[in-house]
Amino acid sequence: MTSISPTRPSLPLRGRSFRALVLAPEMPLGDWFANLDALLARSPTLFAERAVILDLAGMTPVPAPQPAADAPAPEAPAAPATSSEAQASPEVETSPEVPAASTPVAASAEAVPAEPMPPAVEAPEATAPTQAGPDIGAVLAELERRGIRIMGIERADPSWLVPGLPPLLAGGRPADATTVPVPPAPPVPAPEKRKPSSLVLESPVRSGQCIYHPEGDVTVMGSVASGAEILAGGSIHVYGTLRGRAIAGAGGNPRARIYCRRFQPELLGIDGLFRTADTTDPKLRDKPVQVWLESDALRMAPLD
Repeated sequence: MTSISPTRPSLPLRGRSFRALVLAPEMPLGDWFANLDALLARSPTLFAERAVILDLAGMTPVPAPQPAADAPAPEAPAAPATSSEAQASPEVETSPEVPAASTPVAASAEAVPAEPMPPAVEAPEATAPTQAGPDIGAVLAELERRGIRIMGIERADPSWLVPGLPPLLAGGRPADATTVPVPPAPPVPAPEKRKPSSLVLESPVRSGQCIYHPEGDVTVMGSVASGAEILAGGSIHVYGTLRGRAIAGAGGNPRARIYCRRFQPELLGIDGLFRTADTTDPKLRDKPVQVWLESDALRMAPLD
């Protein structure tokens, strides 16, 4: 008889890559949260629908109290002297009027053997004071109150983590907060190079929308709302107010530029270099501005 065992169905696994933002709290936390609130006031949707990681390298643990170094060690109480020690002491002398053979002290010394001394008790070695980890739960609660949810924690001691906290992550590649270089893609031989095309949007780009056009320029006849995003292989032209995120030259075009009639962006990027709203010149706000790439840095100037 042949037995047929059912085969177990395979479990499909798929990988997905996201660009995460990293928050690194610093002491004192009150000042750090104040700066974070100021950033959120200028860019309310900066962390919306973004992967956020908490870096705890700047959170210094609180040291445990240490005993004073010059405190004297407690003295052990003196053990009572035995009868043999009392007789062996040079201070005890026999009276000259009584013979030594008839002295009862000498007779007891010969009859009672000397008791062995108890072994010395060594003092326990001083242990290093332990350190208490930072209150990660309080930091996560404050971030949650501001609408920021943490998906992972990095550069933290495993002893700081308790059940219920985000997982400890490792292997992330560090990047600068305002300038994030993107590694160039490996060259792929293309049979035919397609000519770039332009995309013209007659209506404004609403919050939550993402316009991706890798082949050429993107022109918006209206405004780009806060929380919206435009990614173009060429330049970006906004004939209204730019309040969202604009990333030009996404396919590796360093000559791409960004133009807008009113300058209020949350995030700007050209060919892999990015700048957030808090790093832009406040004098350019609400003015016609152009943004371009020069010497691995983003330049901004008003359109006269």
